[in-house]
Amino acid sequence: MIYFQGKRILSAIFDMDGTMFDTERLRFKTLKQAAMEIFGSPLSDETLTGSLGLSAKRAEALAKANHGADFPYAQVRQRADELELAHVRNHGVPIKDGLLDVLERLRRCGLTMAVATSSRRAIAEEYLINANVLKYFDITVCGDEVEQGKPHPEIFLNAASALNCLPEHCLMLEDSENGLLSAIRANGQPILIEDIKPPAPEVKAGALQAYTSMSEFLADLSDCMPHLGVPELTEPFPQALNQFSVGIHGFGAMGGGYLAQIFSHWDGYTRPCEIIAATRSPMLRETIQAFGRYSVRYGATSFDQTIENMSMIDMNDEQAVIRMYDVAEIVGLSLPESAIRKQAGVIAQGLIRRFERRSRVLTLLIVLNKVGGAAFVREQVEAHLRRLASPQLCQRILDNTYFAETVVSRIVSKLSTDALLRQLRIKSKMFENTLSEESRTPATASKKRVPDYEQLISRFRPYAQSSQALSQLHLILFNSEPDMPLYAERCGHLLERLRQVKTVADITQTQVIKNLLWNGPHAVIAWYASLLGHTWLGQGMGDTRVSALAHRLIREEVGPALIAQNPEAADAVEDFSQVFLKRCATSFKDPCARVARDPLRKLQRHERIFRSIDLARKHGILTPSLEFGAALAVHYALRNPNEKDQECQLIRKIYREKGELLSVLSYVGDYNGRPYSGLDPVTDKDLLESISRRFIELKTPD
Repeated sequence: MIYFQGKRILSAIFDMDGTMFDTERLRFKTLKQAAMEIFGSPLSDETLTGSLGLSAKRAEALAKANHGADFPYAQVRQRADELELAHVRNHGVPIKDGLLDVLERLRRCGLTMAVATSSRRAIAEEYLINANVLKYFDITVCGDEVEQGKPHPEIFLNAASALNCLPEHCLMLEDSENGLLSAIRANGQPILIEDIKPPAPEVKAGALQAYTSMSEFLADLSDCMPHLGVPELTEPFPQALNQFSVGIHGFGAMGGGYLAQIFSHWDGYTRPCEIIAATRSPMLRETIQAFGRYSVRYGATSFDQTIENMSMIDMNDEQAVIRMYDVAEIVGLSLPESAIRKQAGVIAQGLIRRFERRSRVLTLLIVLNKVGGAAFVREQVEAHLRRLASPQLCQRILDNTYFAETVVSRIVSKLSTDALLRQLRIKSKMFENTLSEESRTPATASKKRVPDYEQLISRFRPYAQSSQALSQLHLILFNSEPDMPLYAERCGHLLERLRQVKTVADITQTQVIKNLLWNGPHAVIAWYASLLGHTWLGQGMGDTRVSALAHRLIREEVGPALIAQNPEAADAVEDFSQVFLKRCATSFKDPCARVARDPLRKLQRHERIFRSIDLARKHGILTPSLEFGAALAVHYALRNPNEKDQECQLIRKIYREKGELLSVLSYVGDYNGRPYSGLDPVTDKDLLESISRRFIELKTPD
């Protein structure tokens, strides 16, 4: 039972053509073709639109009134049925957007349901089975089973009676004027889902509620459904698939290990039929394509979660990325700033194509570890839009796009290439043992040298979609902490429905707390642990020197500064503090090298460490541990042997040229196309001297 628009609802009765299925246009086409074949001229648009919602007898009378008494309506209709069935059997039933979500919600809330269609049973059942929605309905009442067709109320009255429900407790969904009149006269609760021809205003006024689409009705219906809350980690994903495609632009740790899970849980009632993920890594892309699925490991709970329905695309394939933005209902964007600048032009092209072909709203979920990340993405995309489209079109596209800022509450790491190769080798041997001798393909020497991963993946690829044995081989690609919610800026209806997303009116305060409390201290801990010889963050926290530094950073400096600035957020600061320290202590799969990367970015004047120092000093709080952290960053860069880490290379170059810490911390120059803002030698003199003392102390053995 639900309450909808103040009405107590126990059942729902659906018209089929034009309401559930977008078949009226197809029907018009086949009727015209059939009439042309048999009668020599097509049925008029007046006859076709006038027949909407009519029984076969009334539609025949209208056709003969418009085309003559000798019009062979029965033969034309039979031929049209044949043409329509052939199309449906070849191409499937065109389902209205949002239908599956509506049906799943109504069923989950305990409503009984029926179909009341003017179509013959043979046609109706084939369509319902073809669309895989017959399972939702308790009964079907068809046009060849009633004496009087719509607009007479008989068909709705029969359906309500068969459901043992009074008509006034039944939602009756219709698209045509005749159908709506039938529901009104049955004394039901008529819901109009407009299709080809809207009813006359006086008839439309009799609807309990009128919508331009099933998706619009879904938005109102969702408000009546109980929100299922943030799921438990081990809770299974919904079994029912909806019609939505979603996108992940950047299949790294956050994209593959977090966003994919959020989209798979969706709203708890259904999940997307397809998750399109863009990555530049051919190894990741081909591995997932071969297995057909992958898993995320939550080490703290010894739980592996399998993600399915993935469609992997190459981020360098511009047309594939453009298509993702065209078809997806929501896209999670999880790329570093430099990559966003490079991809902004492709995103703009995708938004243009989407608007020109669909004119539908798109939600961009910006997962960028940066305050103002959504504004940054919008700025980059808008610059390309203005070069590609007129000012008017550009503005309309931007108005149709939500750039939603987020705050991530999870730590995720991606398996290294070596670890993935080891896993593939082991699973390849396991897989070989599950195959019969006949199905094993002999190893052959290849004349063309291919990468190791390609040789391994090629063994699994033929069995990706069908092998029961392969489905048992969990391919672990990401290690993750178990925290579930993603905090997002409130915008549009879609984010409100996603179970794992918590929307907030002011995302800035949440960002500040999380960024200062986690990001700066996280990097400092990783720098220190790495310099002390630890590879993994959890191992580093086992060193009393590292754990003591972590607690001082959180409990004595950053945490107190945040509470002093935002007293009303004391509980949130405490929650974030506990989670952070617990995570660090158990992050045995999180490499220090990952957390410690990009030290120059983290040493900018108003970023992470120095922003926390400024806030603490504002409230008279001393910051020896944060200053120690800034010194650690430079030491880490100077001792980092990884030649691919460009920021560490730049720090080493600056330090070699000047021979002093001051030159690094007060660096002025280009940083990813923008000026870098380091400390000011004059105004920040005391701070520079304090960090320099700690930097010198770090040179000693202890």
